[in-house]
Amino acid sequence: VQLVESGGGLVEAGGSLRLSCAASVSGSILRINTMSWYRRAPGKEREWVASITSGGRINYADSVKGRFTISRDNAGRTTFLQMHSLKPEDTAVYYCTADRILFRDYALGDKEAIDFWGQGTQVTVST
Repeated sequence: VQLVESGGGLVEAGGSLRLSCAASVSGSILRINTMSWYRRAPGKEREWVASITSGGRINYADSVKGRFTISRDNAGRTTFLQMHSLKPEDTAVYYCTADRILFRDYALGDKEAIDFWGQGTQVTVST
């Protein structure tokens, strides 16, 4: 199982970035429950940013509400984080997570991965 983030980079304050996170397995994905984004800024604790359930329920941290938008593709295997009006304090490594991935492995049959994390993508917002 892999969660692969992309889309990070360097942007000026006030700019926008769109992060993507795609789930892949050696088989077929049956279901992914809630997908979320977290971030960790230098010297700070990890912070939850946003979540979207398989049913489309969405929640945001107060710090990003109105500026960030989380979404999923129709297959439910990719999540996006559209970030607008970026601030220097948004600088962090952004991580994608899935609380439960049900999949059918080619060799091992039906499996599940719990609390799975991607490797992270760096977002840097300059002043």
